This record gives sequence, C-alpha cells and structure tokens, in this order.
Amino acid sequence: MNRSRAGRRERAIAPKPARLATFPRGAAAALPARRGTRRFVILTGLAGSGKTHAIRALEDLGYFCVDNLPALLIPTLAELASRDDTGLEKIALVVDVRERHFLRQFPKVYERLKAGPGVKPTLIFLEASHSSLVRRFSETRRPHPMAPDRSVSEGIREEREKLGPIRAMADMIVDTSELTVHELRDIFMKMSRDGRGRAELVVTLLSFGFKHGLPEDADLVFDVRFLPNPHFVDQLRRLTGRDAAVVRYMRRHAETGEFIERLTEFLTFALPQYVKEGKAYLTVAIGCTGGQHRSVMIAEALKRGLAKVPGVRLRVKHRDS
Repeated sequence: MNRSRAGRRERAIAPKPARLATFPRGAAAALPARRGTRRFVILTGLAGSGKTHAIRALEDLGYFCVDNLPALLIPTLAELASRDDTGLEKIALVVDVRERHFLRQFPKVYERLKAGPGVKPTLIFLEASHSSLVRRFSETRRPHPMAPDRSVSEGIREEREKLGPIRAMADMIVDTSELTVHELRDIFMKMSRDGRGRAELVVTLLSFGFKHGLPEDADLVFDVRFLPNPHFVDQLRRLTGRDAAVVRYMRRHAETGEFIERLTEFLTFALPQYVKEGKAYLTVAIGCTGGQHRSVMIAEALKRGLAKVPGVRLRVKHRDS
C-alpha cells in the first residue's frame, strides 16, 4: 500500500458500480442492511488490490471467512449458511482469477445466489490504479496470476479487461490506490452490518511471577514488585491475591490504591485506542516475584476497574497462582 500520501483524499467506496464516490481518508459506508437473512459478503477484484487485508478485517469482525473458494461451491456454502443449525451468521469469502473457471462461472452463480432464499449477498469489488498494482507486485516479487510467463503490466491489463462485467455487478467498489494497509483495514472494520462497527478487543489480564519467566505473549508488562509483599507475613504466605485477607493487607498501604487508580486510568485511555486500531487481542501482564499475591490482587482489581470500558471483553488468567 502507498504510505507516502497521507494528506490526500481518495476514491474509496461506491454505493453503485457505475461511479466512484469520494470519502475522506478513513471514512466508510455501512454494508447494506438485509433484514431476516444471513450476512454473505463476497470479495473479488484485481490481484494486488488488498483482498487479503480486507478479509482479515472481516474475520476480526466475527465473519466466517473462506479464501479462494471455487465459484461452483458458493451455492453450497450459502445453503449451509441459511441453516439454523450451522451457527454461520456472517460469512465472507474471496473469489478471483486464481480459480481458473471463475470468469466463466461466477456471473451465473452470483445471479442465482441473489435470486435464491436464505442469503442476500453483497458483492464488493477491490481495484487500484495500474501504477499502484505494478509497484505492489514489484515489492512482493510475485508473478501476476494471469501472466506467469509475461510482464506484470500485461497481466494487470488483461485482468482488468476481463473483470469488467463482474465489476459492473458489484454493490460496492473500493479503490485502494491511495490507501495504506491500515486505512484499508479500517474501512472494512467499519463495514459491519450489525451496527457495532468493530469486533470486541479481548483483553487478558495475566498475573505472573518474574522468577518463573516473562510471559511470551505479553503486549504490556507492569512490574508490581515495589508493592508490600504479603509473602513475608506468616499467616498470608499460603494464601493468594484472591483471598480477602491478602487484599485487606495490601489495601492498607496507600501506594497500592494509588497504583491501581493510575494504572486503571491509563488503561481506560489506552484500550479504546487499541480497539480503534483494530487489534483483536491484547495481553496485559502484571508481575510480582512469585506470581501468587501482589500480581494476582492487582489483576483482579483491574478487571473490576476496567469493566465499563467500551468495546473490550476482559478475562483474567493467573499463570503461577
């Protein structure tokens, strides 16, 4: 993706395939509502236009995603999606010229799909300028799927011409020429048809002991070894940070409450920024010496303090307790 033209506006999403509308950078149209039917999004378009990044964003929104599905299998997937016992509420799939019968078979398959019951599909076509596509193929050093033995430019021109009829069928057209990877992802993160716009950020509050090693999957690490240690109180040594006696002991020290307050304030600010970025998972690790008392107590306190942060689903895990 082009990362050098951050100040410009770009053609982004067109509600009708006959023309391209202009949106400010980062703006997006919502997927059209289809009441009483399963969500069934079909992504197609030019090679190198960003379909992989788009479907990853939809996957983060909770869509069941399939890449490079043969056109003749689309009705089978649609039939499964229409059944209540499959649990497939939202489906997104990528179909393109990698499947050799795509150009011939897809138009008829899609017309039948639109006319059938159960699902009402939305077809999204991704494209980009010739120069943008040439640059992307040059960066990845991959051959064009339609020109394995010819130049990339020849493949792009041939694919654009042959995809013309399918482009004309699209409900939305996304021009990715001026979009960065993150901006393209943000467009699709905002295309949720259920009104949420984004999937929840799953935040794991992980307590651990430094003497057992740092957690490998930690995104943020906070060291609480400066807090008073219940380990040195005989009647508390065998307890954990989930026991009321340990909590009372730590709360008697002013620095415990102040630290919890300041860390909660920081995470209340930071977590929505991660949601905005489109991050799906975040591990906040809190460490003390053994992972039994202080880190456990702090993790439990953070869970209560962060319970109302929007767009976040919290879980607590005590690794060493």
